[in-house]
Amino acid sequence: MNARMLPTNPLMKITPRPEQVFVRGTGAYLFDSAGRVYLDWMQGWAVNCLGHAPGVVAEALSRQAATLINPSPAFYNQPALDLASWLVAHSCFDQVFFTSSGAEANEGAIKLARKWGKMHKAGAYEIISFVNGFHGRTLATMAATGKAGWDTLYAPAVPGFVKAVYNDLESVRALLGPHTVAVMLEPVQGEAGVIPADRAFMQGLRELCDAENVLLIVDEVQTGCARTGELFAYQQYGIQPDIMTLGKGIGGGVPLAVLLAREAVCCFEYGDQGGTYCGNPLMCAAGLAVMQTIGTPDFLTGVRQTSAALRAGLLNLCEQFGLEGVRGAGLLLALQLGRPLAREIVASALEEGFLLNAPRPDILRFMPALNSTAKEISQGLGMLEALLQRHL
Repeated sequence: MNARMLPTNPLMKITPRPEQVFVRGTGAYLFDSAGRVYLDWMQGWAVNCLGHAPGVVAEALSRQAATLINPSPAFYNQPALDLASWLVAHSCFDQVFFTSSGAEANEGAIKLARKWGKMHKAGAYEIISFVNGFHGRTLATMAATGKAGWDTLYAPAVPGFVKAVYNDLESVRALLGPHTVAVMLEPVQGEAGVIPADRAFMQGLRELCDAENVLLIVDEVQTGCARTGELFAYQQYGIQPDIMTLGKGIGGGVPLAVLLAREAVCCFEYGDQGGTYCGNPLMCAAGLAVMQTIGTPDFLTGVRQTSAALRAGLLNLCEQFGLEGVRGAGLLLALQLGRPLAREIVASALEEGFLLNAPRPDILRFMPALNSTAKEISQGLGMLEALLQRHL
């Protein structure tokens, strides 16, 4: 019997990957199969909050893997209880549901809001989200997402989502109606080009939701877990949401995400929500190690100091090259080039051993490890200056 010929690359083509094959990572750096080293300012799109292969995560995984990996979500396990308790103690929320990805957490938030609307608001189900927002790649989270064309990519789209204009409270008010159950947004729109919500806008949303008996959902899959310089971005706005989702950074590189909600909103009944890997002790042990590391006042102060240094360096580059500016918060920052050269710069940076991201043709997005050193920030700024000199 002849063996079947296997394709050269058996992975589905879901993104244009470069030819490099990465085999090792440590802190701020990745290493490919040819032995080349790369300074990584993507960190898995803000996933590796402590850099590559952090010791606290590796040790937590090793200990837990030798103890208990997955007893089933039908039973309690200690790491899940410990992580849930830590999150509740350090936020305004009362209950937690663990998932494996941010999209799953957002899907759970949508389900919870609609269940609450069914039980407490005459069947209200419609969710106001925002133009250019991003909430995931499941069918419901794609419908909530405000990227152009996503409502037709896998048509028919899940109904019940309408889009307001970010930082425009009146556009939200105009969409409110008897079927509205929630407003859902990112405190910083990442895929849109790192656009922060205005403080007045966030506070106005909270007041508007209270007045209209509508839930406020913050998608902190990217902004949560110290990325913006506070443990959670909503804390910078002086508000308390009804529902929050976390992902990316909470696992420090492993698949973990969270749906959190206030007690009054927690209305799931048995069988409404679940998942084979939800709250498994292996991932929760890693998550607890991450949160206990990044949740200290000293660590958060360090993030803010590193952010200030990076922002100052980027502003110097703006002045040097006549660029439009810098926006974002913490270590989620963007350089506004003012011209559609971002993807060319990203491609050149890869060849120079520097990993960058271009969410928009004129925007470079920076998501370095939260524990980046001053030397690493200086190295990246120097590499970026050389790239700008070549392309501008």
